[in-house]
Amino acid sequence: MLKLAAIVGPTGVGKSRIAVGVGQLLGIEVISCDSMQIYRGLDVGTAKITESEMMGIPHHMIDICDPDQPFSVSDYQKMVKPLIEEINERGKIPVLVGGTGLYYQVVVDDYQLYPIKATPEVRRALNEEAELLGNQVLHRRLEALDPEAAGRISPNDRKRIVRALEVIQVTGQPFSALQRKNPGRYRLAVAGITMPRPLLYEQLDRRVDSMLERGLLEEVRGLLARGYGPGLNSMQALGYAQIIRYLEGDLSWEDTVAQIKRDTRRYAKRQLTWFRKDHRINWWELSKPTDEEALIHQIYDYFRRTLIDDCRIG
Repeated sequence: MLKLAAIVGPTGVGKSRIAVGVGQLLGIEVISCDSMQIYRGLDVGTAKITESEMMGIPHHMIDICDPDQPFSVSDYQKMVKPLIEEINERGKIPVLVGGTGLYYQVVVDDYQLYPIKATPEVRRALNEEAELLGNQVLHRRLEALDPEAAGRISPNDRKRIVRALEVIQVTGQPFSALQRKNPGRYRLAVAGITMPRPLLYEQLDRRVDSMLERGLLEEVRGLLARGYGPGLNSMQALGYAQIIRYLEGDLSWEDTVAQIKRDTRRYAKRQLTWFRKDHRINWWELSKPTDEEALIHQIYDYFRRTLIDDCRIG
């Protein structure tokens, strides 16, 4: 059976840094599980790991497409499944690292994603509605029609909200009902990382301030100047969408910063709620930054026991 590990949890808890720490102790390769880090040029606002921060640990599924290239959950699954096999063949452990729950789920549970033919006229009408009413209104509609699908899709992810509503409208069935899972493909070890909520929210606010200091505004300006428009799925990413509204004159700078912080906290809360439903995840809570080194060793021990020692016994 193929080995697969994962480090998941809400944004801002240090998953990438912890994965690199584990990689200093155990032979791993990281597979990014982040729906926005796939895009080249979205660096500051996605907290994309730098080459120096990787510390020699191979990282995959980062910077694989331009911001205007279509990329679906199905594309992610198709690319990651052979990657997991290749990493196992190299004698390493593949580790999914990130907070995009849907990407995690389609890989870990080996979902069979049924192809539904696109209907451009339905999709166009839904996109026009999203432009007029906003993503949140369509997400609430999806929540009423298919709560399971809505729970997996971020309210900021217009592309997937529209796709789910399109499928429901065309087939008359819930989007979630057209996805069948096939668990048991992998020998699995999943570490979840969280923090006490007040500490997490403080850290997220500092993180937003740091991104702005490191040039998030300039990054968004540069993307727009290169022709990547506000309607692209990539430009709906957290932080990018709010700054575009600021640049268009819809928000003051103070309101922009406040909205990014508020929406980041809300996103982290949704991520945590989503991952808590997966009872295979073993959770660790970081009460203070100095706990990180001990946590790295604990996760290393957990991965080693589950994926190496148990295999030898078996």
